[in-house]
Amino acid sequence: QVQLVESGGGLVQAGDSLRLSCVASGGAFSSLIMGWFRQGPGKEREFVAAISRRSINTDYADSVKGPFTISRDNAKNTVYLQMNSLKPEDTAVYYCAAGPFIGRDIKTYNYWGKGTQVTVSS
Repeated sequence: QVQLVESGGGLVQAGDSLRLSCVASGGAFSSLIMGWFRQGPGKEREFVAAISRRSINTDYADSVKGPFTISRDNAKNTVYLQMNSLKPEDTAVYYCAAGPFIGRDIKTYNYWGKGTQVTVSS
């Protein structure tokens, strides 16, 4: 059973940066597709970014393409989300997810972390 633990969230001002981390345990990390999702207040959970097993392929939601970068370190069983130029609308709980296929659908991912809160003030 794969377990995912996110960290790195916090309260920042608009324009600031944050780097989220997600450490995986209990499974072959390098065999997993890793993704980030977020859920803002009163909103459904939405896709943010995903990365393939060897970091060859990445995918981003249009709303974060450019300022956000997903990366992974298979030696550390960790996936990252670098978030630059943060906006108030980026305020959400950010979830790390793992699954067998790269995709934007929540159903693609089998394992989920508990999330980390990111709050961006204006």
